[in-house]
Amino acid sequence: MLLTITRKTHKAYNRVREQNFSLDGLLGYNLFGKTVGVIGTGKIGKAFIKIMKGFGCKILAYDILPDVSLTDVAYVSLEELLKSSEIISLHCPLTKENHYLVNSQSIDLMKPGVTIVNTSRGALINTIDIIKALKTKKIAALCIDVYEQEEKLFFKDLSSSIIDDDKIQRLMSFPNVLVTAHQAFFTEEAMTEIAQITLDSISKISKNTMPENDAVMLT
Repeated sequence: MLLTITRKTHKAYNRVREQNFSLDGLLGYNLFGKTVGVIGTGKIGKAFIKIMKGFGCKILAYDILPDVSLTDVAYVSLEELLKSSEIISLHCPLTKENHYLVNSQSIDLMKPGVTIVNTSRGALINTIDIIKALKTKKIAALCIDVYEQEEKLFFKDLSSSIIDDDKIQRLMSFPNVLVTAHQAFFTEEAMTEIAQITLDSISKISKNTMPENDAVMLT
């Protein structure tokens, strides 16, 4: 999503299909040298950090439980991360404490022209506040694979329906907003692994043994 929004390949794809090969309005920017703030350094956050390091980015991280194995990452306070990052990516579960983590107050701390990516939980972002920040251009780009009211929209074909959610309609009207329908997890490899872990867990539980993945017992 980040590469798409920074190089505007989604717009180029549509243009070329209409035989328009103009570069007008397609000027992007390099990720190299950018400061990327990563909120949440679990397995997915760490994978994202590795990818961003491959692009030559400076990484700032925040987590309520810092990962001591990330010796080459600078853990900072949330306030410092918000103030210093040019790109902010969310990789944390939703809790009472971080509900609407991105709101008018936290946005005020951010650099003008920041890019925000959320592929974790929709309610980490206050949609009304982010729309206001997009209108004032405080936020230069937004990429979301999740949305706080997604249960009414995602995984459904609504192409012949009138969507009465004004907030998602407003978000999709911005040329600098990229919305996908909770598909970040949706690969052949991931689905195969999910199925395998589920079947293995069922088999072990039926034999009165603990599954290797403790999270199964919490569901």
